[in-house]
Amino acid sequence: MAVPPTIWQRSAAWCRRNLPTRESMERNRMLRPVAHRVLAPELWRFTRRSVPRGVALGMVAGFLFPVAQIAIAAVFALPFRANVPVAALTTFITNPLTTPILWIMAYQIGAWLLRTDVPILTQPAAEAATGWLQWATQALHWLWDKGPAFGVGLIVMTAGASILGYALSALGWRLWIARKWRHRHDGRAAM
Repeated sequence: MAVPPTIWQRSAAWCRRNLPTRESMERNRMLRPVAHRVLAPELWRFTRRSVPRGVALGMVAGFLFPVAQIAIAAVFALPFRANVPVAALTTFITNPLTTPILWIMAYQIGAWLLRTDVPILTQPAAEAATGWLQWATQALHWLWDKGPAFGVGLIVMTAGASILGYALSALGWRLWIARKWRHRHDGRAAM
């Protein structure tokens, strides 16, 4: 009877399936002007320095850029010598399920930092039903009022998530290497 895979094995398999390959990056028309730099072998090696950098840059690209996140993360990886696949994969922290929650959190953080006590919904329902032009102008007015709080919150969340991602991935890398050394040492002691 086969043992079902653990959550870590399933997560690793999902990452292998969804990680961009060098060939897929080479075919990407947005990256074609910088493909020779993005495809440099040192940007595709998994090292203790490049992986945390990739996580941090992927968080930045994922939070701040709603479109073309993978391409932007790959371009960001160039000057920082970060791991391109990790940076690209980390951008998936924002997806259709998590983005609304993260944006609401960003607004709440920004509103708290800027001390704005205005409720999120400010127009009555009867006023909203008067026409699409009035709705559009009110939506733009609402965005103009709430934009600074959202922007500040998004920047704070991006900085916090990238620093936390960097620290956790560096710690995870260190623990993984320590475990490998421990198993190697235990294997030699058993001989």
